Amino acid sequence: MTSFLSIYTVCAVVFMVVMNIFLRYRRKKAQLQALKRSLPNTAETRLDSLRTGSSEQHQGEDTYAVRKKETAAQVGERAAYRSDQSPAGNKTSNPVTIIIVLLLGAFVALLNQTLMNVALPKMMSDLNISTNTAQWLTTGYMLVNGVLIPITAFLMETFSTRKLFLSAMGLFTLGTLVCGLSPDFSMIMVGRVIQASGAGIIMPLMTNVFLTVFPPEKRGGAMGLMGLAMIFAPAVGPTLSGYVVEHYSWRVLFWIIFPFGVFDILMALSFLRNVGRRSFPKLDVPGVILSTIGFGGILYAFSEAGNNGWDDSLVVTALITGLISLALFVWREWTAESPVLDLRVFKYSIFTFTTIINILITMALFAAMILLPIYLQNIRGFTPLQSGLLLLPGAILMGAMSPVTGILFDRIGSRPLAVAGLFITVITTWDFGHLTDTMSYGHIMLLYSARMFGMSLLMMPIMTEGLNNLPPELNSHGTAMSNTMRQVAGSLGTAFLVTVMTDRTKFHVGEYANQLTTSNTVLTHQLGAAGQVAESSGHLPAGTGQSTVIRLLDLKMEQMATIQGINDAFIIATVLTLIALLLSFFIRRATPSKKKHGAGTLKEPNLSVEATES
Repeated sequence: MTSFLSIYTVCAVVFMVVMNIFLRYRRKKAQLQALKRSLPNTAETRLDSLRTGSSEQHQGEDTYAVRKKETAAQVGERAAYRSDQSPAGNKTSNPVTIIIVLLLGAFVALLNQTLMNVALPKMMSDLNISTNTAQWLTTGYMLVNGVLIPITAFLMETFSTRKLFLSAMGLFTLGTLVCGLSPDFSMIMVGRVIQASGAGIIMPLMTNVFLTVFPPEKRGGAMGLMGLAMIFAPAVGPTLSGYVVEHYSWRVLFWIIFPFGVFDILMALSFLRNVGRRSFPKLDVPGVILSTIGFGGILYAFSEAGNNGWDDSLVVTALITGLISLALFVWREWTAESPVLDLRVFKYSIFTFTTIINILITMALFAAMILLPIYLQNIRGFTPLQSGLLLLPGAILMGAMSPVTGILFDRIGSRPLAVAGLFITVITTWDFGHLTDTMSYGHIMLLYSARMFGMSLLMMPIMTEGLNNLPPELNSHGTAMSNTMRQVAGSLGTAFLVTVMTDRTKFHVGEYANQLTTSNTVLTHQLGAAGQVAESSGHLPAGTGQSTVIRLLDLKMEQMATIQGINDAFIIATVLTLIALLLSFFIRRATPSKKKHGAGTLKEPNLSVEATES
């Protein structure tokens, strides 16, 4: 399965490169046609100069003809570029429409990613598949995202904004259609891979466009809007999925997503224009292969470790292969002329510092998103809809706070917000480490909402502060690196914390089992008395009361052990947030590096016309 995903990703990149070569050929052809149209005027000019017989006039006319040729070539370049523009590429277009198109695409992609978690049990029953098999619907999606994101820097510097977004959104919508029509698991898996190949491009592309369109002093508010898609969609997903699964078929989830994808494609065709400049770098094929194997192997190992254990041979092999490939990838990127991910971004201290903090925050964030539904549904017996509704107030609060946080960031910077947000997050995560089997629904909802409020103060400001530290020419690589680290941290954090929960649950089950021995005379006496009460009150056959009580005690013991395992995982998450809190005191306000304007640099940096090939 991993080999299939890796090969598919490489093929997708090769396809895009071939399409780019074809489009560049079309552009040059358009330039030549424009130049040919100017040749008759040049020929007439030369003929007039020959008739005059004046050498000076001939020289002057010939110079004029050369200049006219150059002008015609420039006209051809502009015509070729305009042919690649959308109808909105005129003076009436503005950044608002571009932002709306990109935000809708990111919202739909992230919403789709979270809808599957609640629907998996129902899909397992309908498709007659095991838990490990069903898990590939999310693991495969995550793997393709993880191996594709590092390549987005090359894609953004090679393809225009319009073409890249339309290709990504088209792949995502096609994959959604395949999933909706799939008769079995295999076709659904194919659809999920197609979805992920498009969704992995959308978020880095949106971040890069925001960095290009908005100057550093206004990026906070803009990135706050982007936080609406990044935060609100994943939190709303469980509620929507829980309602649909309880009342309709799980296939309805895909049919909900599909029209939004089509609508966003139509909006992109009408309003999206190209943003920024392209440098047309060469594709570092060894770097692509190494990053695919490296990130894919590590993500696969951490994903499967929760199911098969860290001593599983396949997990160990994937982890070792991934680490070796990742080390070779780092060495390759330091030495390559056109790296897939430019590691020079880590020469900027604020970017490096904020990236480390974001990794810790992302790992802690997934603790509640993964562990809390397990506690609510498997331990407390709440329905998927009830679990989703409990998470909804926190999602609404976090989404509403994102634009406010962005405005505050523009005024006071990220450090005050990060310190306050992490302080709240540390306290609430610690409280989640003390869950019980009697904690009220309202108390859990209030605790989760407070935690989301703390998270809303720090995630986007910290990321924006780091990206502001980079010069414009490294924006695409900084965006790709930041999204790669977030994806990897989320995946590794999820697998790590779930593994902690599983291992600690087994440990606590063993501790309880040590108490259930015949040597414990007090417990044996109590079990005998409880068995007699069960036989008399439940009309059970003689001699079966004690065994019934023991089975009930085993279930209760397993339930309490699971709660303690979840608590232990939240304690680990608290340690991660505490480290991030200590580091947040050292965040400095980023001073954006000035761009070196050279020949052909445009005067309008926000919605700039891309430089054509020389």
